[in-house]
Amino acid sequence: MINYDYTPHGVCSRAIHVSLTDDGSTIDHVSFEGGCNGNLKAISKLVAGQPVARIVDILKGNTCGPRPTSCADQLTHALTEAAEKARA
Repeated sequence: MINYDYTPHGVCSRAIHVSLTDDGSTIDHVSFEGGCNGNLKAISKLVAGQPVARIVDILKGNTCGPRPTSCADQLTHALTEAAEKARA
């Protein structure tokens, strides 16, 4: 299991905690600190068990209101960094 903590930028959430399978290809668990609690819990449930690459493709570039990013977009950064850690 690969565990990775990410500090998001430009959003309300303060931290994203990611757990990936040992090979870094599949999301085991995601949780957020701060942000829109209900929406972020829903995102966490939806991405569990999904391939990292698929979720990154779907959520990358998602925005929140006038912001150029969102918690979902920041999750893609966290997932990419966690997967890179697994390959290292």
